[in-house]
Amino acid sequence: MIRWWRAGIGFVMLTISACSINSAEGDIGSSGASPPTVAMPAVTTTATTGATTPESDTSAPGQRPNQRSRTAAEAAATSGSATRTPRAAHSLQTVFVIMMENHNWASIKRSPSAPYINATLLPRASHAEQYYNPAGVHPSLPNYLWLEAGTAFGIRDDGNPGAHHQRTTSHLVTLLEHAGITWKSYQEDIDRATCPLAPIRKYAPKHDPMVYFDDVTATNKPNAASCVAHVRPYTELARDLQRNTVARYNFITPNLCDDMHDTFGCATYDSIRNGDTWLAHAVPQILASQPYRAGGVLFITWDEGEGSDGPIGMIVLSPHAKGAGYTNTIRYTHSSTLRTVQEIFGVTPWLGDGANAPDLRDLFTSFP
Repeated sequence: MIRWWRAGIGFVMLTISACSINSAEGDIGSSGASPPTVAMPAVTTTATTGATTPESDTSAPGQRPNQRSRTAAEAAATSGSATRTPRAAHSLQTVFVIMMENHNWASIKRSPSAPYINATLLPRASHAEQYYNPAGVHPSLPNYLWLEAGTAFGIRDDGNPGAHHQRTTSHLVTLLEHAGITWKSYQEDIDRATCPLAPIRKYAPKHDPMVYFDDVTATNKPNAASCVAHVRPYTELARDLQRNTVARYNFITPNLCDDMHDTFGCATYDSIRNGDTWLAHAVPQILASQPYRAGGVLFITWDEGEGSDGPIGMIVLSPHAKGAGYTNTIRYTHSSTLRTVQEIFGVTPWLGDGANAPDLRDLFTSFP
């Protein structure tokens, strides 16, 4: 049926025909059922005024959004304000990141020292075979800063915040906070009452990137309220999971024994086994929690390659991950993880090299 209406300076023709559309997206992989099909009228409008329709985003999976999206992000960056992109409801709601240390993927995959990773996690997870630290970026601290800001700020050592604190507000947790999205950094071996700006027991600030930013620490103040509120002892994570009070973005760092970094003073002299044992205790608590089951994702990665840029591990567990041992050979770096987190939470502008990176969407069935 065709009808004409006079609209403004021209006419609009409405053509109505029957079609069917799919609705109610769900986790097909876990339910085994297809989404229901609902009959609806399709409406096609044609205007005689010569107006054009908006361009669609033709980006391929794992690639950057089109130039229209980048231009909007650049405009936001120029204005100095963070924006949250309006989107439909996302599948992924809560993010957990666990950081491990200083091992190439070749030393972890099939290692007898990592039975939990190889026999339990990998058969359930998606993982990347070609994930690297950013080219030539070493040692630890520059890589942790990269995960937070998309750049190492020219830093090439592991100095404490007193030497390397940054005045910029262009980093992830500040974008999240401005968008009303909660965050916490859970650090093993810190105390509850102060901002951890110096090493204590087996805690190292170089593995805690948020404490290098002045807007978090009030420029290196041990009693900074924002830091004390957000950077919490790892022992609090289990309680927060049980109470369903975890933040939406959770950055988790084991201590120097449990993250595969050290051997001296640790449970064994096998650093990989020490880390694998810690994961075997820590990961099930996350996977059993309501925040994880209701749209959560856990990223487990390593900070840098040993003697090279990698590949290093990237393991993804989520109700919305492809899982079942799925793997790919897309080349990723920490920029990909940062961009992925920004896409999950819909915050821009893209930070640093995140603007140039493929995201991790290929590891998911539903993203973001």
